[in-house]
Amino acid sequence: MDTHQPLHIGLFGFGVVGEGLYKVLQQTPSLNAQIHKICIKNSSKLRNAPDNLFTTDKNELLYNEQINVIVEVIDDADAAFDIAQTALLNGKHVVSASKKMIAEHLPELLALQIKTGKSLLYESAACASIPVVRNLEEYYDNDLLHSIKAIVNGSTNFILTKMFEENLSFNDALILAKQMGFAESNPKLDVEGYDAVNKWSFLLTHAYGIVQHPNQLLFNGIQNIQLSDALVAKEKGFDIKLIAQAKKLSDGRVAAFVLPQFVTKDEPLSFVKNEYNGVVIESGFADKQFFYGKGAGSFPTASAVLSDISALRYQYKYEYKKLYHHVPHQLSEHFFVKVYLSFDDWKFINREQLEWIEEWHAQAERKYLVAVVNIQVLYQNSWWKENNTSLILYPDPIIENLDVINLKKRSLELAGIV
Repeated sequence: MDTHQPLHIGLFGFGVVGEGLYKVLQQTPSLNAQIHKICIKNSSKLRNAPDNLFTTDKNELLYNEQINVIVEVIDDADAAFDIAQTALLNGKHVVSASKKMIAEHLPELLALQIKTGKSLLYESAACASIPVVRNLEEYYDNDLLHSIKAIVNGSTNFILTKMFEENLSFNDALILAKQMGFAESNPKLDVEGYDAVNKWSFLLTHAYGIVQHPNQLLFNGIQNIQLSDALVAKEKGFDIKLIAQAKKLSDGRVAAFVLPQFVTKDEPLSFVKNEYNGVVIESGFADKQFFYGKGAGSFPTASAVLSDISALRYQYKYEYKKLYHHVPHQLSEHFFVKVYLSFDDWKFINREQLEWIEEWHAQAERKYLVAVVNIQVLYQNSWWKENNTSLILYPDPIIENLDVINLKKRSLELAGIV
């Protein structure tokens, strides 16, 4: 695309993000980009833009030769994929904020980009105002990325912050998140981890070349976390966060999951409060770097969409360097994790599937223990997220060395603890 060529945008969706983008573009005339047409569902709704911009006919955008960029910020993943696919095949670049669409259709989207030579950019789909995709693509395109861990869902982070700092119950904190507009229209997508794992699935592609459907990744949300868990965390000097994590293991494979986790007070992610997101990237030469910003909201998300639109002036494309220019990494299911489990009754805990138990507290109404478990147990079973059971990882939870595990287990056996 000629850097001096005007960008004529066809916009799908005029909700919080769509209207935010419209306002932002009005304040950035130097970009030489304008919205040519906006496709919406309900034509009778009053909107803060001229009536002649709106249509309910998607073909007015997708087959309009003047429009050279399609931006979609809708919450229907199937419709979003149809829009992206048709636009790319019609020679238009696409900017998307639909994390579910990208996560579920990434193989097809990769093939479409190769076939058409057009750009599909989606910075806003990951962490809104934090440019994590672009950084993984450009700055960490070498093979020395050790780990990445992040808070990628602002709604769950808001809920956990309120539970910790204001001692709200989970339900009260969720109601407040809805009132503040931080929760999805279906809050289950946030609190049960679906939103976070969707984002994590394509961030793994940019970080490690892993293309994996989100349903194949290990994940859970915060739906079973109790106020008593927050109190135990405080006693131990921890916060609780919903953490998306990936770490390269000694065998070259990658451990990756999205699970609640204890975070020490001196860790950067412990400073990420309310609806904010945070990303910590550790590499061989740069050591640790911390990115922090708003993960939701009209203007933060619109700013990421704007950045992608701006990049199109320079014919920017994702190169997917870890996928196409390196040997892609593979996911590992051969490691152990240290966990905290709280529960209402011992009968709900399959103790035979725990490697060993380091501590347990059985007297309280809400019982809990600290144990080490094989990650395959979590992949292959669901008892740990049923019957009101809450599983939270410890800080730095990954254990690779079986010799260390067996020595620890033997010492506990000799002490009569297990």
